Amino acid sequence: MNQIDMARAGRVSSEVEIVARQEGMAAQNLMALVAAGKAVIPVNRNHPPRKICGIGSGLRTKVNANIGTSTDYSLVEVELEKLAAAESAGADAVMDLSTGGDLRAIRRAIMEKATVPVGSVPVYEAGVLAAKRRGSVVEMTAGDMLEGLRAHIEDGVAFATIHCGVTRRTVDVLKRSPRLCGIVSRGGTFIAHWISRTGQENPFYERFDEVIDMLREADVTLSLGDGLRPGAIADSFDAAQVEELVEMSGLARRALDAGVQVMIEGPGHVPLSEVTAQVQLQKSLTGGMPFYVLGPIVTDIAPGYDHITSAIGGAVAAAAGADFLCYVTPAEHLALPDASQVREGVIAARIAAHAGDVAKGIKGAADMDRRMSQMRRDCNWEGQIAMALDGPHAESIRKHAQTSAGEVCSMCGEFCVFKIALEDAKPG
Repeated sequence: MNQIDMARAGRVSSEVEIVARQEGMAAQNLMALVAAGKAVIPVNRNHPPRKICGIGSGLRTKVNANIGTSTDYSLVEVELEKLAAAESAGADAVMDLSTGGDLRAIRRAIMEKATVPVGSVPVYEAGVLAAKRRGSVVEMTAGDMLEGLRAHIEDGVAFATIHCGVTRRTVDVLKRSPRLCGIVSRGGTFIAHWISRTGQENPFYERFDEVIDMLREADVTLSLGDGLRPGAIADSFDAAQVEELVEMSGLARRALDAGVQVMIEGPGHVPLSEVTAQVQLQKSLTGGMPFYVLGPIVTDIAPGYDHITSAIGGAVAAAAGADFLCYVTPAEHLALPDASQVREGVIAARIAAHAGDVAKGIKGAADMDRRMSQMRRDCNWEGQIAMALDGPHAESIRKHAQTSAGEVCSMCGEFCVFKIALEDAKPG
């Protein structure tokens, strides 16, 4: 039995027990969330991850890190370095988005080394192989797409992004209301151009029952990809984006009814003023299903710093109810990230996730800040470093600028407010 079947039968699975302990909640409560589709536990029962996590309502906001090759850089060793960097920085999951080299060998190498759940985008492989064999991405067939999904499931992915909402109808909506940046999702672009070239319906949509049967068999979580997400804040909340979200909401309900765990993916580039509304719309349309957001990136003018622009949007999204943040690295819009940029991206997203958790009252989140503040008040540097989200980085900064004024920092030195208060409190 898969997660939803067990939850609906009132049986607490081992995965539910593990995640409930992680989150400090009653297993029966988490079981009810899984049964209702308000939380997912991404696994692949044929290749279970060594670490698991829950994503959804009432749970700590989780962070995903994208890794993967390109046609210019396709060394598996480099991707394994990125994987290690992501995991050491605290990523809860990773996605392999490879498009260069031997895609299956790269995916299997990542699966072998990863401890956290791994996700993927099967249509990438279908498109890349079509380009190699037949000269163009749009020469892929419906069979290529579905066989690609099957191969990813066989290799052990715990969640798969499927762009089911890019249909003839949603593509037509986009054509009637042109955008500044068009379609920026790679998977969405593959499928939209395939639809335009062939005149046929998206196989992932037309043969959706086959898709969910494959996922259900291995208890792999369906992540409904937002192929029409905005790639510029000028394109945010347009008709195509909303039309796709409505379509995905209906498909998500079909998948859940069939016993498949589901997440919905979201934007994209969104002005700060719209972030909360977009999260609330998704939650309303889906009845509270987990929302997986890229960023959102809240301004388009900061290449090199988009880990910051996305962390700003991610904090607001998490506070509004988003459940899973996909990191953005400093290399976004510029280059394939290296391991150090992967680490920066994960840390920025984790900061955003925690800020959101404090705002929405996730159990234990505010207590962490309180304990840190107490250690800061007491000039307990060892405790602060140990508790810091990125302790090694904090420690390196402190060591770089030592002070001669005792257990204080070099910003205030002997005039440290906490030092003065501690000395004033001494008897005599």
